[in-house]
Amino acid sequence: LQMLEREVVGGEQAKNKDLKEKQKRRKKYADERRMQLLAALQQTDEDGSDWVLLNVYDSIQEEVRAKSKLLEKMQNKLRAAETEIKDLQSEFELEKIDYLGTIRRLERDVMLFQQLLDRVQTLVRRDCNYSNLEKIRRESVWDDETGCWKIPEPVIQKTRLP
Repeated sequence: LQMLEREVVGGEQAKNKDLKEKQKRRKKYADERRMQLLAALQQTDEDGSDWVLLNVYDSIQEEVRAKSKLLEKMQNKLRAAETEIKDLQSEFELEKIDYLGTIRRLERDVMLFQQLLDRVQTLVRRDCNYSNLEKIRRESVWDDETGCWKIPEPVIQKTRLP
């Protein structure tokens, strides 16, 4: 009875090895395809796009609705990206205006200090080493560690007549 059952359950081809191999290949292909589809679904979930899978629709209206939703999603993403671009551009403009204001202020300060130096230089004694600004500039050294100029000490040279 068991022998008869085995033959009937598998049919006439129960002992056909080629058929069994073919079934194994089909099963393996189906498993691989299932894994690919699962990976595609996960990719869709991560990306948020529905472009990965081909959708099958029952009617044209359903397809139109689905594509309208997708279009709306993409338009929202586009609006968000445009808003971000505008925000970055306005932030850049504000920084640019701030930098230009700083440059103008520093230029005015340099002009003020230059005018002060020109006026004060005439008041410095001729026998002092600070009477010649070009000589002071040549002798001054920038110190990277402290972040400031090392200026020579003022020295008054007294000349004695014999």
